[in-house]
Amino acid sequence: MTLPFLTPLDVPTLRAQGVPAPFAFGQADRVRFHELDALDHVNNARYLSWFETFRIAYLRSYGISDYADAAGRPVLVLRSVAVDYRAPLYLEDVYIVTGRTRAYRNTSWTMEYAVFSAGRLCATSEAVIVLMERDFVTRKRLPDTYVAAFRDRDGAVFEG
Repeated sequence: MTLPFLTPLDVPTLRAQGVPAPFAFGQADRVRFHELDALDHVNNARYLSWFETFRIAYLRSYGISDYADAAGRPVLVLRSVAVDYRAPLYLEDVYIVTGRTRAYRNTSWTMEYAVFSAGRLCATSEAVIVLMERDFVTRKRLPDTYVAAFRDRDGAVFEG
């Protein structure tokens, strides 16, 4: 099966590619030469870029931001991120980045990510994203629409 790159994949496609539940949103891509390090596998820092690319598609799909109107878009701050590297990826490998919101609080949410290639888990990650006021200092309460999307689409739970 030829996967479309940088396009949201449906759940049946994710499952057919070895991506397990509860992941229901993902997108595929291919390792490019500029992503390699001196050991000829994907440089660790590239995974963070992949997660960011995924996160933008996720936020658009979930109605959190369309990134079209700079003045109206939410102020989202990546508070923390951790990555666990499990298996290397090499030039031309096709991979799927998937993720979901695992939990939410009043002003932030925790996303978990995974990278799969040929059904093999290659990396996992967890990130905390905070919604801020335009002053970039004051936290802002998550709108009910965000919470509903996280709960209904991802099964996220409140971590009060």
